Amino acid sequence: MYDFDVLVLGSGPGGQKAAIAAAKLDRRVAVVERRHMLGGVCINTGTIPSKTLREAVLYLSGLSQREMYGQSYRLKDDITVADLAARTQHVIGREIDVIRSQLARNRVRLLTGTGRFSDPHTICVADDGGRETKVTAEKIILATGTRPARPASVDFDERTIIDSDGIINLERIPRSMVVVGAGVIGIEYASMFAALGTKVTVVERRERMLEFCDLEIIEALKYHLRDLAVTFRFGESVASVQRHPKGAIAVLESGKRIAADTVMYSAGRQGTAGALALENAGLAADDRGRISVDEHFQTSVPHVYAVGDIIGFPALASTSMEQGRNAALHACGEPLHHVHPLQPIGIYTIPEISFVGRTEDELTDSRVPFEVGISRYRELARGQIIGDSYGMLKLLVSPEDRCLLGVHVFGTGATELVHIGQTVMGCRGTVDYLVDAVFNYPTLAESYKVAALDAMNKMREIARLDDEPETRGAPVAEVPAQPAPKARSRKAASD
Repeated sequence: MYDFDVLVLGSGPGGQKAAIAAAKLDRRVAVVERRHMLGGVCINTGTIPSKTLREAVLYLSGLSQREMYGQSYRLKDDITVADLAARTQHVIGREIDVIRSQLARNRVRLLTGTGRFSDPHTICVADDGGRETKVTAEKIILATGTRPARPASVDFDERTIIDSDGIINLERIPRSMVVVGAGVIGIEYASMFAALGTKVTVVERRERMLEFCDLEIIEALKYHLRDLAVTFRFGESVASVQRHPKGAIAVLESGKRIAADTVMYSAGRQGTAGALALENAGLAADDRGRISVDEHFQTSVPHVYAVGDIIGFPALASTSMEQGRNAALHACGEPLHHVHPLQPIGIYTIPEISFVGRTEDELTDSRVPFEVGISRYRELARGQIIGDSYGMLKLLVSPEDRCLLGVHVFGTGATELVHIGQTVMGCRGTVDYLVDAVFNYPTLAESYKVAALDAMNKMREIARLDDEPETRGAPVAEVPAQPAPKARSRKAASD
């Protein structure tokens, strides 16, 4: 007899949803989580703090209102870390309360500490005082997430040289910052601190940032970040960081030296599988601390599942939730639908980026024909009202069946707007639906109709030209006279 039917390690998005889904099926469920980390990295140091920080930055800096009130407009001249932390801590506290309440009312037991395998069905839970308790479970779901990858050559001190998890604990807003890595997290924080007036330099070894995004959208983002005085060093790598009493100097492999108050490393994330003693369960992780799973999120040991960032791409809170729910249903023998392959990506830079489906580059490389429909916020009444003249929405449409192949949004509300396109694509809807639909006015959602009409007009023009005689405007070759055809019998005419 096991202590629990389902035991979940980790209370982040994947673990939380897995535990509640199993509890709804009347299983005995427990969650193992460290003290002061309920909700996981997502709630405490990652997604929620960073997105709340973004909202605080936009509000206090007045950046989103400068189109209306001038470039010097600020709600508060001297923004401090305390101003930003107040809003962040409020939201974190409320989210933790919500999660604790959800677990309690679903009778999910919370075991405080860190867990590791003693054998395939036994987890040893160690609390802060070093006391250990062993619990057994029929099914185990691993949702322990990731931590920032830290190069061994870098001497992190949590003040001058930090990683992305430590950035919310800064004592003051730096006057200058070097961001190492132009991935999602690096660019998000770069845009936030640039909006606060920090002089930001982004160092990226690749030749472009966010390579999985639409090139036109990324070029628009780079333009706006440069307008906020962000400097980009593409094709460069940091060789070393020299710490000084009043800051640091990042030394690039090319020999360039960049002085900054703070250097933030955003060099990807490392799975936490190494702390789980997987070998005691007959499991192993890869060199990035990630665990392999099948389509049901089962590991090579059938009663052990893994979900969320610890299994790798796409490593999003949104997808982790669905993975956790689906893993719990499968573990409990319940019928389930697979996670839908059409998943949106949201990047909370300033301005926002979000997309679903394929990019122009992907379609071109695959030799898939497409038409582009674009709507710009400056042409929408709502765009003028909110002061967003730079936002845009792009639709990629198949000229063959008129279905949407991709939706890309840049600007205010991008991460909300994308779901309209996601729904149309998921239901195999066509651009005709967006043309014929009635949208509230004035809204940003109206951009779908404008972009759909743009794509429709382009396809109509091509169709009109295709219908015209191909010889129009070209010299007509002389055709020799042909003898008149012989009359056919009625029978021959009917054959």
